[in-house]
Order: sequence, then C-alpha cells, then structure tokens
Amino acid sequence: MKKSHKLVVAIAAASLMVPVALAPANAAGVKQKVCVALDTGGINDKSFNELSYAGAKAAKAKGYASSVEYLPAGKSYDENVKKFVDKKCTVIVGVGYLLGDAMTASAKANPGIKYIMVDYVIDAPNAKSLTYKTNESSFLAGYMAAGYSKTGVVATYGGAPIPTVSIFMDGYAQGVEYYNDVKNKSVKVLGWDRKTKTGTFVGGFTDQVKAKEFSVAFEAQKADVIFPVGGSLVVGTVDNSLKSGKSVALWVDADSHLAAPKYDSVVMLSVLKGLAISVEQAIKTVYDGKFTKTTYVGTLKNKGVSISPLYGKYKSSLISKELQTEVADLATNIAAGYISVE
Repeated sequence: MKKSHKLVVAIAAASLMVPVALAPANAAGVKQKVCVALDTGGINDKSFNELSYAGAKAAKAKGYASSVEYLPAGKSYDENVKKFVDKKCTVIVGVGYLLGDAMTASAKANPGIKYIMVDYVIDAPNAKSLTYKTNESSFLAGYMAAGYSKTGVVATYGGAPIPTVSIFMDGYAQGVEYYNDVKNKSVKVLGWDRKTKTGTFVGGFTDQVKAKEFSVAFEAQKADVIFPVGGSLVVGTVDNSLKSGKSVALWVDADSHLAAPKYDSVVMLSVLKGLAISVEQAIKTVYDGKFTKTTYVGTLKNKGVSISPLYGKYKSSLISKELQTEVADLATNIAAGYISVE
C-alpha cells in the first residue's frame, strides 16, 4: 500500500485566509453517501446489477450509509461516474467489467472518494476490487448438467465476450469434461471451446430475442441443458424452455427460486455469485474506518461463489441422489484445493 503524504500549508499572519478542502480521513462510524453506477441490463435484471444494488441498500438498512442511489448505464460510463463525483458521493460502486476504465480514471483523479469495483481490478489506494472465481461454481453446474442430460448435449452462451462472462462458460465446460473423464462418457458442450477460448455471445446483456434464438438453435442440436451467462438474457432462454419443453436452464448470479420463482419448472440450478454480501461488507469497511485496497476474491472456500439448492422436482426425482452427493463432494474437494479449476 502506498504511504500517504502529509499536506503542510504555511500561511503568513498577514496573508488572506484561503479555504482549503481536504478529504476526510477514514473514521469509524461515519455513514456514507453511496452511489451505484450500473451496467447494461437494468436495475431489475435479476442478476448482477440488482444484486449489487441490493448490497448497497442492505448497507443503508444496517446504518453504514446515509443514502443510496443509482444510475442506469446510459450513454457513457464516464459521465455517470462523473455525475456521482459532482454529487459529492463518498463511496462510488461500479457494477461490471465494462465500467472498469471509467472507475479507474475517476479513482485516480479523486483520491478523497472511496471506490468499490465489481468484476474488475483497480490499482489505486482508494479503490477496492471485488472479484469472484465463478469458474469453481460453474464447474459444479457443468458436472451436474452433464449428469442430468438425456441427450448427451449441453450448451452455454454469454452476453459480452469479456473475462467475467467467459470464466463462467469455461468453468462449466471444464465441469462437463471432468464428468466425462470420471464416468467414461462423451457429453458434448455447445457454445464454448476450452481449447480456443471462443464461444457464442449475444454481444450485450439486453437482447432477449437473440438469446431466445440461440436457445432454439441449441435445442435443434439436441442440447437439453442451457447455461446463459448474461444477466437478464436468461429470460429469453427460460421463456423458450417453457414453450418448447425441450430444455432446462441454469440461472446465473442470483437464486432463480427467490428472484423469479415462476420459472422453477425449467430452471434446474442457479450458479450464485455473492455480489450483495460482498458489496455490503465493502461499504461497511468504509463506515468502520477499515477500508483497504486489498482485492476480494470470492471462492467456494469462503462462500463467495456457490450453487443454489435444488428445488422441487429436481431435488426429489429428476436429479439422482447419487449425482447430488457427487456434486457436494466435488464442492468440498475444490474448496479444499484437492481439485483444481483452471
């Protein structure tokens, strides 16, 4: 961590007094003005935007913040972050990899403001980055999807071709590979190639029509489990699953049973990312006067990533007890470091 330099201001007795605005030092028990810059997909995406903002609201409910507000993605990430600087927000939360450049520039230009960056690493003393090894939880989902599939074909697609999306897809494919190795099977993955690190992408996080088209195309290739990694894009997939009856889906980030229970019949499992609690805890460190730039990494071991419980028919009959036990054992072994997820 960089050492802070003391500011010494010498003023002669005869000189005019000029007001000097100094950023307040970390002080315990100071409620923060928290401002959240969202990515595309919207505040009600049932995924990363909504969960991150929920963490900020939880911080306010627990007394760590005096106020909480947000701005949707809009035309420019830079403009949104600047608006928050101009509004004198004391904590700015950036949600999503695509805000990384805007948040980095703002953090370096405004050392008196604390920045919390979701899904991107900022190297600045006033910025805390929140990252997640979602390939670990996706590995479990891939293994379970392979074990569930009746056709021997599963699929995935992403919103944008960025690291925080492809990490899910790669972990999912690795989980299928692991299943094939231990079971001597040949379940095929559509939508992601682990060797070339290329796959199928919508190109953003809002086009549910295109998401549905991808799902229909995957079904035509006999995929019966589809994993969309793109926030609200999952709605295009589950709506298609309800209509076609040919596939089930995996939800991303949030627990679909809690976020959108009307899709329970076609969502086998949710791949969870601890966005709400990590954002809340990061804000708490500012309130407590214990803020550091140390990057947070959510893992299976620290419960920063996980998979949801199975619900309804998936728990009672569609997913065998043997497969459920195998996935639970895998989670334990990955958390303990016995199985490496690349």
